[in-house]
Amino acid sequence: MNSGSESVAVIIADDHPLFRGAMRLAIDGMFKMPRVIEAASVDETIGALQGAESIDLVLLDLKMPGMSGFSGLSYIRAQFPSVPVIVVSGAGEHATIRRCLDFGAAGFIPKTTDVDTMRAAIKTVLNGGTWTPPDFDQSRPADKETADLVRRLASLTPQQMRVLMMLSEGLLNKQIAYELSVSEATVKAHVSAILTKLGVESRTQAVIAAAKIDIGEGKPEVVEGV
Repeated sequence: MNSGSESVAVIIADDHPLFRGAMRLAIDGMFKMPRVIEAASVDETIGALQGAESIDLVLLDLKMPGMSGFSGLSYIRAQFPSVPVIVVSGAGEHATIRRCLDFGAAGFIPKTTDVDTMRAAIKTVLNGGTWTPPDFDQSRPADKETADLVRRLASLTPQQMRVLMMLSEGLLNKQIAYELSVSEATVKAHVSAILTKLGVESRTQAVIAAAKIDIGEGKPEVVEGV
């Protein structure tokens, strides 16, 4: 895809309107007829992906309503595997970038990156490549414990990951069932599968396990009851 000569459909997923506006300006300067969809939460991002005919790229912030660590990224990549995702975040530590790549991101752009470099990164990913900051060492792997947890989380189905995201928000089974339009029995089955795949014994431990690689501050609220 050549900059300035073709249309492109992009979702800008960030809960800060000013930053979404800045990203929109960056994209407008790259293509003749860009179609830009803005989303301020994980649910809005998923809704945009489900409702659009075709999306070429998602620019995803790691800290939005409904986003628990890397679960939102993992869910989007599992549910919409043909849509590349670039994480655009203020958290630019090596471990964070490594985990984004492990969960399927095609790139990572620190929010401090200048506009020209952002555009170059977007072009690289749209052309099928991967982009990370120049000082990121891609050959340096994650630690063994984190790599194992990433593998376990990646084994969850999209629906199981969605349930885990809701568990991290402290929702009860009946609330999750309502949100997903399924029965409580179905939710219980998902929770059971999550516990098995993560190798834990309770929903509290499942949320704690996911939070071990959470880039957010604080501990997630967990409600044990059903």
